[in-house]
Amino acid sequence: MASTDTTPKAKSDDLAGLEAGLDALDAVQTHRTPAREVLVKKVLPPFIAVGLVLLVWQVLVAAKVTDETKLPALSAVWDSLSEMWLKGTLLEVIWTSVSRGLLGFLLALAIGTPLGLLVARVKFVRAAIGPILQGLQSLPSVAWVPPAVLWFGLNDAMMYTVILLGAVPSIANGLVAGIDQIPPLFLRAGRTLGATGLRGARHVVMPAALPGYLAGLKQGWAFSWRSLMAAEIIASSPDLGLGLGQLLENGRNNIDLPGVFLAIILILVVGIAIDLLIFSPVERWVLRSRGLLVKS
Repeated sequence: MASTDTTPKAKSDDLAGLEAGLDALDAVQTHRTPAREVLVKKVLPPFIAVGLVLLVWQVLVAAKVTDETKLPALSAVWDSLSEMWLKGTLLEVIWTSVSRGLLGFLLALAIGTPLGLLVARVKFVRAAIGPILQGLQSLPSVAWVPPAVLWFGLNDAMMYTVILLGAVPSIANGLVAGIDQIPPLFLRAGRTLGATGLRGARHVVMPAALPGYLAGLKQGWAFSWRSLMAAEIIASSPDLGLGLGQLLENGRNNIDLPGVFLAIILILVVGIAIDLLIFSPVERWVLRSRGLLVKS
C-alpha cells in the first residue's frame, strides 16, 4: 500500500505548486495585436464612419435637399483648404491654436494636480473648495471670456486665463475622484512602510489614483480646447494672430460657408488627433500595466 509523504518539505512543495497554479489562472495574458488586426479593428472603422458622413453630405448636396448657402458642396470646402495650403497659412493657423491649447493645458496641469491633491487629502480644504470646483466645472467656458478681456485686454494672457479657468477644475476633480477610489488598505500599507506626506503622494496616492487622474486629464484637455476656441471666436484681434477659432469667426463675418465648415472640420480633427496621439497611448499603457487590457 502506497504511503503519503507528509514531511514539511513535501507540504511546502505542494503549497508552492498550488500558488503557482493560482497565479497562472489569475495572470492576464497580454500580447501584441498583429498590425493587420489593429488596422481592421481600430483604424479602419473611423475611416469608414468619416466616409459615410461625407457620402451622406455629398448625397444631400447632389439631391439639392438644401441650397449651398446652408450646406456647401464638399468641393467648395476642399477649394478653401487648397487655397489656404497654397498660401502657406494652413499649418500656421493650426499651430497658433495647438500651441496655445497645449501650453494652456500644461499650465492647468501644473495648477490642477497639486490643487486636487490638497482638496482630496485635507478635509477642511475639501469642504471649502470642493463645491466651488464642481461649480466651476459646470460653468460654460465662454462665460469667462468677457471678464478676461476686461482684465487683460486682447492678448495671450486673456487666452490662457480662459483656458485655466476651464481646465483646472476638471483636472483637480479627476484627481480627487481617483484618490477617493483608492482602497484604504493601500494607504495604510503605505503609511506602515513610511510613505507619508510628499513621499506617500508620489509613491502611493498618485500611482493608485492614476486611472481617475487620467480621465480628468482627458477631460481637462477637452475643456482647454473648447475654452480656447470660445476665446478665439469672441476675442478676435490682429494682434493675437489667426487661430482656428478666429478662422471660424472670419468665415461667418465674410459669409463664407465653405470656410466656416473648413474651420469646424479642422477644430474637430485637431481635437481627435491630440486624443489619439497622446491620451489614448497613455491610457492603454495604464490599463496594460494593471492587467486590464488583454490585447493592445
